[in-house]
Amino acid sequence: MQRELSIGGTILTGRRRRRRRNSGRKKWGTLFLFILVAAGAWWIIDKMPNTRHAEPDWKGVKQPVFVEGVMTGYSADGSGEALMLPLPLIQEYVDPYIHVEDDTESVILTTPSDVVWLKLNERTGERNGRAMTFKQSVQKISNEVYIPAGLLKELYGTAFHQDPDTGAVILMRAGDLLTLGKAFSKDTDELIPLRHGPSVKSPIMEDMSQGERVRIWGSEEEWYYVQTDSGYTGFIQQERVEPAGDKLIPTVIHEPSRADKEWRDKSVNLTWEAVYSRNPDTQSIGKLPGVNVVSPTWFSIVSEEGKIENSADAGYVKWAHGQNKEVWGVVTNSFNPDITTSVLSHYKTRAALIKDMLALADQYDLDGINIDFENVYTADKHNLIHFMREMNPRAREKGLVTSIDVTPKSNSEMWSAFLDRRELGKAVDYMIVMSYDEHWAASPKAGSVSSLPWAEGTVRRILEEDDVPPTKLVLGIPLYTRIWTEEGKDGGGKVSSKAVGMTAIQNLLADKKLTPEFDESTKQNYVEYQEDNTLKKIWIEDEVSLEARVDLARKYKLAGIATWTRSLGAPAAWEVLNHIHQ
Repeated sequence: MQRELSIGGTILTGRRRRRRRNSGRKKWGTLFLFILVAAGAWWIIDKMPNTRHAEPDWKGVKQPVFVEGVMTGYSADGSGEALMLPLPLIQEYVDPYIHVEDDTESVILTTPSDVVWLKLNERTGERNGRAMTFKQSVQKISNEVYIPAGLLKELYGTAFHQDPDTGAVILMRAGDLLTLGKAFSKDTDELIPLRHGPSVKSPIMEDMSQGERVRIWGSEEEWYYVQTDSGYTGFIQQERVEPAGDKLIPTVIHEPSRADKEWRDKSVNLTWEAVYSRNPDTQSIGKLPGVNVVSPTWFSIVSEEGKIENSADAGYVKWAHGQNKEVWGVVTNSFNPDITTSVLSHYKTRAALIKDMLALADQYDLDGINIDFENVYTADKHNLIHFMREMNPRAREKGLVTSIDVTPKSNSEMWSAFLDRRELGKAVDYMIVMSYDEHWAASPKAGSVSSLPWAEGTVRRILEEDDVPPTKLVLGIPLYTRIWTEEGKDGGGKVSSKAVGMTAIQNLLADKKLTPEFDESTKQNYVEYQEDNTLKKIWIEDEVSLEARVDLARKYKLAGIATWTRSLGAPAAWEVLNHIHQ
């Protein structure tokens, strides 16, 4: 029985309905085929690896230099033993303090053990003050200075790989740990693509052979960022890299300084010996228990040529050594900024000054040199660093301990801003922070010479902001105080001060029958009294404050303490300061 279906007044038979069904199947089949083709096209577009090759940005650059897989923008010159690197590259990646001195057309390089001075385009020069002939010369090529790779390797431990085909140079620094790998494929004849980016759709930079060495500089998801010996950099799938171990670029071994060998396991307890017109009578000094270094202010630079005024006393050195104390002679710049500029501006004057300092150290059997340069133009900041970097290897060679005195950090151009404490800390055995004169002699406001919170702040800033190791930082401590005078019965008028030692203050308190009170804000004993229509104020330096300062040095595990100055300390002070050794 044939079924009929009426739609919209039209009667459709079963046969016509079958034709409609066949037509629907065709439409769905066409749609399915379209989807299948589209999916295949999408797979080809999205998944099929890119076979296009691309050239690196440095292609055509003569001898490009790479550091850690990054093109530096600099080019080398020469090859093999004649390989040379441009000075700006070395300053940026190896040592920022290699520098050219234009007036003498020379280059100065410094390390913990060496000072090298070379004339441009000549093999002659100096090493640690001694004339010598070098294997290669520093060259000036197209107005750019180039340093021999062999000299850089000898002084800094830098290593180089140069590809003979591309000319690419890979610079590796001493201490770099290289992760190595080998290109790998199950099909030994297959070339392994090095791609521009971490995707199979990224163009190919180089086709690598089975077992080709790569340096692995980083990773991103399932890809390594690598560099081949030919200099090409790019990404390779991690599954296509076979580990080949690590390689450490060895560092240059420097002979430990005497400070490293003899002082690092004990605390410095230094006291300065202020010598103005004459040296002290050593018979009247006493034992100074716990003090292991005396530092007399014997040497001052008094001319623009670097002449040193000498007040040294061989008898004082003999006395100190007899007391088992080292002698670190102080060298000042006479606090004269113009003399300082003249002396520090040229290698030859710096070298002559260092030579004279070492000769004086030999003459008087000194154990160390303490540099105290103050009132210096900020423009001389870098020249001071050069001076210290040039002095330290020479002093180290003689077995001398080097130290430099620095003020607390402030915005003062002449007294603080010229000191690059971070770099100076690298160039010496010890840095002594003079944590006093918070309120200086001519201060318009009366106050402590060194309140404990302020002193702690000076230490923390240098440790935290300048990364000076605590094992190098020595806390400067005052053995004096100031008697402040404020005009008017209740004070508030003109302010003046007078610096006195610890014994003088104790005598004053006894004479006037004054009883100090502990000032919580400064962590010191304090007293005030009226005299001749003025108000006197004294923040006292005594056993209480000294004990707190020793505790401060121990809290931060500092290298030790240094006191200004020996003649101002009371006998009881040395017993308290001796606690630094506990």
